[in-house]
Amino acid sequence: AAIPQKDHLKKPLSSVPLQILFFLGGIYYVFYFLAALLMIIYKSQIFTYPYNLLTLDLILLFFMALLEAIRLYFGTKGNLTEEEAPLGISLGFTIGSVFLSVYFLVWQTYILRADVIINVVLLVAYGLEGILQIIAIAAFVS
Repeated sequence: AAIPQKDHLKKPLSSVPLQILFFLGGIYYVFYFLAALLMIIYKSQIFTYPYNLLTLDLILLFFMALLEAIRLYFGTKGNLTEEEAPLGISLGFTIGSVFLSVYFLVWQTYILRADVIINVVLLVAYGLEGILQIIAIAAFVS
C-alpha cells in the first residue's frame, strides 16, 4: 500500500529575513518619503527651483511611493504564499524603485547631503531585498 503524502509536514520555504526586510523597508520608506518631501519643500524655499523641475521631482516622489506600496504588497504576498510570480513582480518593481532612487541621488535639481544619505540607505535595502527575493524565488521554483 502506498504511503500518503503529508503536505502539511513540508518545510516552509518563506524567507524570514526577506519578510523582516519588507517590514523594515516599509517603515523606512515612510521616513524616506516624508524626509524627501520636506527637503523638496525646503529647497523650493531656499533655492531658485524652476517650477517645471519642482513639479517633476514631486511627481516622481509620489510615483515612487505608489511603486513602493505595490512592490511591498506583491513581495510580502509572494513570500508568505511561497509563490514565485508575485515575488517576481515585486522584484520588477524593485528595479523601477532603484532607478527612481538613483534619480533622487544623482539627477534631481538640487541634491543635499541628506538626500545622499537617505538614498544610499534605500539603495542598500533594495539591494539586500533583491538578493533575498532571487534566493526565495529559486527556493520556490525548486
